[in-house]
Amino acid sequence: MRVRDSPAWPTTATVVGGGRMGSGIAEAFAAGGVNVRLTDATPELATAARERVIERARTHADQGLVAPEAVQRAEAIQAHPELADAVAEAQLILEAVTERVEVKHEVLSACEQAAAPDAVIATNTSSLSVDELASPLQLPERFLGMHWFNPPEWTPGVEVVPTEATDEAVVERVVEFLRGLGKYPSVVGAGVGFVANRLQSALLCEAVRCVEEGLATPAEVDQVVRSCFGFRLPFFGPFQIADMAGLDVYEAVLEQHRQGLGERFFVPETVRELVADGSTGTSAGAGFYSYGEDAPERILRERDERYAALAELLERLPPQRFEPGG
Repeated sequence: MRVRDSPAWPTTATVVGGGRMGSGIAEAFAAGGVNVRLTDATPELATAARERVIERARTHADQGLVAPEAVQRAEAIQAHPELADAVAEAQLILEAVTERVEVKHEVLSACEQAAAPDAVIATNTSSLSVDELASPLQLPERFLGMHWFNPPEWTPGVEVVPTEATDEAVVERVVEFLRGLGKYPSVVGAGVGFVANRLQSALLCEAVRCVEEGLATPAEVDQVVRSCFGFRLPFFGPFQIADMAGLDVYEAVLEQHRQGLGERFFVPETVRELVADGSTGTSAGAGFYSYGEDAPERILRERDERYAALAELLERLPPQRFEPGG
């Protein structure tokens, strides 16, 4: 999380809800040069949330993770006892209260009543329907989901989730702002779990099954994930990895999983069609992606450079202090 120049928009942002996610987002906003207002259910909670942000910024600075200026920007965050006062002059309002529809409806309605007509209102939700959350709003075209991940001050990805009514210009403005913070925004649909949690949930379910079936302990499963396919994920997503391995190989492996583990595993029709067409991945010049003539050699070089750098970094880092049970 680097200290960055102030953005052209928003000059002022309000975070409603100072819990773990809200305070981390407030820290990221402040480090990005935004004037941040922070409010919560009571004046005491708002003040406590501001103090947590400042203390965390100081800790990060003491660890050498951020510049000292980040602490000064965190100290500039204003705790507001009243929601209406907190959102009145904000160009961006981010609601980060508890994951309950009725609570979010109440808070979002209050934000809209007090906000300027052109202010963008966003909800940080990981599981609720953004279209349902938008239902009580009078101006749903300025509303969207902004799904941050824990810890928000460090995790680069943010899912931007438009509703059916969201103005495209609002989406573009939010994406540009997040990029200016150094984040990697992805505009995704409003389906259950969006993208990240849908994939993450599928992984956890299979991880638990591996433990329940006696294949490994939780600690062993975690090590497999970290050191095997998880080692590649900072650089390549599942489609890129499949292209490099060969979609014909994936087709065969997925069929074996279906036969051995049941219908929760299947060969997607898209994979079968690509293989039948000869588009089996990087070696064939096309798969989920299209590749140039020199792509296989270039991709292998880039892959090896990245993997070697990550392996070196992991060797330099101290051992994890977290000791999982099992």
